Amino acid sequence: MQADVKKETVTLSNIKAAAFRLKQVVKETPLTESIRLNERFDATILLKREDLQTVRSYKIRGAYNMISQLDKDQKKNGVVCASAGNHAQGVAMSCAQLGIKAAIFMPEPTPGQKVNQVKMFGKDNVELFLKGDTFDDAYKQAKEYCEENKMAFIPPFDHKEIIEGQGTIGLEILQDSPGEIDYLLVPVGGGGLAAGVTTVFKTLSPGTTIIGVEPLGAPSLSKSLDKNKVVTLDKIDKFVDGAAVQRIGDLNFEILKDNIDRVLTVAEGKICSTILGLYNDDAIIVEPAGALTIAALDQIKDEIKGKTVAAVISGSNNDITRTEEIKERALLYEGLMHYFIVRFPQRAGALREFLTNVLGPGDDIVHFEYSKKNNREQGPALVGLELKNADDFQGLLNRMDSHNITYEYLNEKQDLFQYLI
Repeated sequence: MQADVKKETVTLSNIKAAAFRLKQVVKETPLTESIRLNERFDATILLKREDLQTVRSYKIRGAYNMISQLDKDQKKNGVVCASAGNHAQGVAMSCAQLGIKAAIFMPEPTPGQKVNQVKMFGKDNVELFLKGDTFDDAYKQAKEYCEENKMAFIPPFDHKEIIEGQGTIGLEILQDSPGEIDYLLVPVGGGGLAAGVTTVFKTLSPGTTIIGVEPLGAPSLSKSLDKNKVVTLDKIDKFVDGAAVQRIGDLNFEILKDNIDRVLTVAEGKICSTILGLYNDDAIIVEPAGALTIAALDQIKDEIKGKTVAAVISGSNNDITRTEEIKERALLYEGLMHYFIVRFPQRAGALREFLTNVLGPGDDIVHFEYSKKNNREQGPALVGLELKNADDFQGLLNRMDSHNITYEYLNEKQDLFQYLI
């Protein structure tokens, strides 16, 4: 495969041609300055708002760019794609506009909001299949279906024309920027967006420091750079569904290993905190992958002071049913949510004493499961405590110890934690 990859060339001229092709199809999304983030980081933070794109993500760019260039027979036979959600919407809308049939494969855990959007954008042109637990599972079945039915496959990221379509974002950023850009932060999943945008910047803005940002639970580019070859991750955290892939694209890796200056990984809990912050403070709705670049700013806060930073917000296809999970992950990351198994003495008043003697004035019990066991001295309870301040945690433990509370702390025991919570 690597030999074929090296024959592929993504060029600035082809990206400019893609921009012309997409002119009547996609929005030229705004590049907006964030006053809040400017003050927080003492820098000029410019947000490329692909969350405001037609299908609420950048994926329409690459999908339409490739599908519109298929030959007559390919368009007649139809197309197949695999997607965690956003690419599917781009393919669906492209096919609806071009009058082409599409078979779209998505993982079964895909948020319902994304599934419904695919149906809406594709109308009667799309047949939808929910297969497997991960993107890679859906991808495998999509490829098999494609070969059996002799249809054209539209990959989500690992293709020259997909990359060139996504690269048009880079042209818009440089066109709309009020001045030189010192840093560019771009999210990385399969690498299509990053490969396209960095190609533009390396040619037109070579002085810009380019930083890729990945979820900690799916660092496909980081691991591949460590080995100097594309590697397949054995296990990934699927939470950041728009960027959680086990394997970065081969062509994408060949481009990024030369174009990118460094890669940062961001914990999923930090991403959740960022999602809530953008919503509460800026009225910006983002999906987990869309928050990656903003979540990474804290890691480079010292070096970006006084600098101009462009950050791509890649999408806003978030399902409201995920809100509680996002809040929970954020609280855990911030050290505000703690879970214990507490063994209460089986006598009247034991819980009241716990509330009076152990909980601080700002602490709250947000989870409580208790089963009384007859003929035993103690009954176990699963207790979730939300603290007002993370610094109060040690005081909580001290009070539990001083009042001889028998407990087991669960947050640090991930196997047990994931089973119980």
